[in-house]
Formats: sequence, structure tokens, C-alpha cells
Amino acid sequence: MPDLKDCRIVFLGTPVFAVAILEKMVSEGCNIVGVVTAPDKPAGRGMQLTQSAVKKYAVENGLHVLQPVKLKDSAFLEELKSLQADIQVVVAFRMLPEAVWNMPPKGTINLHASLLPQYRGAAPINWAIINGEKETGITTFKLQHAIDTGDILMTEKISIGENENAGSLHDRMMQAGAVLVYKTLQSYCNESIKPVPQKNDLDAAAIKHAPKIQTSTCEIDWSKQSKQINDLVRGLSPYPGAFTFLNGKMLKVFEASYTTEQHNKSVGLYETDGKTFLRFSTPDGWVFIRELQLEGKKRMDISSFLKGYRFN
Repeated sequence: MPDLKDCRIVFLGTPVFAVAILEKMVSEGCNIVGVVTAPDKPAGRGMQLTQSAVKKYAVENGLHVLQPVKLKDSAFLEELKSLQADIQVVVAFRMLPEAVWNMPPKGTINLHASLLPQYRGAAPINWAIINGEKETGITTFKLQHAIDTGDILMTEKISIGENENAGSLHDRMMQAGAVLVYKTLQSYCNESIKPVPQKNDLDAAAIKHAPKIQTSTCEIDWSKQSKQINDLVRGLSPYPGAFTFLNGKMLKVFEASYTTEQHNKSVGLYETDGKTFLRFSTPDGWVFIRELQLEGKKRMDISSFLKGYRFN
């Protein structure tokens, strides 16, 4: 095994997903000479400046932190250059200009939460579940000009549970990703693996994309099949949450189940016994709401909701 202590590494990332990878690198003794993350942002009712998850971890562990507003800023580029990194690792960060990703001699490697070239984009975990996939994966690759198109270093397949949501899959992929990035660093810095070009000869129709989740994506279309709706709920839970409307108020749905059975109801109509179930009709059956949050109320299970809700 190569000794990464001699390899100077700059890490770039912002959310919790990236923290697990940075934490693994630190625990294994990697030589982290700098951490680049987002500037502090106002948040909460008091709009107080809040640090990113990566910054919090970096500060707690005595790592050198850079928080550029603009990645092409000359002062930032000079400071980054002064760190003399051999390689950079980027996880869940914004798009990098070539001046940044092409700076180190060994380039920049990225962790993506899919089996590239499938699900390129900002929300691969969500879209894999929304599309009803039974398997996804993680990929480490070298950055180049076009987003998520660089040469592949390592991959690992990950199964998706039948009732799994985006939150639990995120956590499993985060832990697996930490191990994969470390393995990649070991092998790549030791020159025991070579980057392999992505399969860009696939038919365009065979490539599935993972664009940023929009509000329109989250609204439940009751004219779709029951399984599709259930997959949408799973893929958007716990955040940002699929939603519909109940008596004029937004109803977020975090967990559901479904049955397929013939009925003569119009799609989107709800039925309830007022005690144990609330279900909406679909073309091929029913979607049962299991966990929800009505506009202005807290998140709760269906039984708790029905105890306090009065239908018109």
C-alpha cells in the first residue's frame, strides 16, 4: 500500500455527504494541506452566518480552510497554488474552472453518486429512485471540461432497497464513497490504476440524466401509475419532499405504499376512514399515505394526523 502522507492533497466540498469522505482521509493519515468550501451563509430566523458542514469539520480538526466567493478570483488562485497540492479531491462542490481543476500535477478527482455515464447531474441519488432503479453505484473519475464526463478511476455497484428512500441511500453511498475515494487515492497516486474513458458511445436514449430537482418535479401527478408515484415519494424523501394538496393546503408526503386494483374512481380523489388510512386514487389502484406534513403543521405518521384533522 502506498503512503499517502507524502502526497499533498487539497479537498473541495460543502455538505454532510462530503464530510464523511474528508473524515476518512484524515483518519487514514492523508496529508490534507487545504480545504476549500463555500462561504458562510445567513440562515435561520435570525439570519446568522452559518458554516458549511465541511468547514465545521475542517476547523474542528485544525485544517487550513479557504472560502472563495469566486473560484476565478486571482487572490484565491494564488493561495491555492501556494499550497502546492499534488492532487485535489472534490466531493459535492460547485463546478470548477479549469484554472482550479487542472492546477495540481495529478489533476483533480471527483466522487459521483452514480455509475457513470448514467445519471450525470446534480441529483443522481434522487433520480435513481424516482426512476425505479434497483441498482446504482458510485464512481471516482478525473475532472475535465464537460461536467461528469471525465475518465473513470474506480466504481462500486450499490443495490437499492425496495422501500428505500433517498435519505437512507444517501447515507449508505456516503460511507461507501469514503472508502472508494481512499482506495482510489492509494491506487492512483501509486500509479497502479489508469483512467478509463467513459462509454460515450451509448445511444442517447439509453443515457439517464439527473438534473437539479425543481418544485415542479415534486408535485405528485395522480394520473401516473401507483408504483411511479411511490417511487417519486421515495426519491424525494426526506428532502425536498413530494407534495400534493388536501382541501387547498399543501400536503408533503414522506412515506407511502400502494396497491394495484381495479376501481371506478376518478384519479386524484382521496378516501379515508378517519382513523387508520388516507389514500388517493390512481389509474391502476391506490396510493396510501404513511407519513406526511400538512402546510403549517409538523411532520407526523398517518394515525397521528388523522386523530387531529377534520375533513370538510
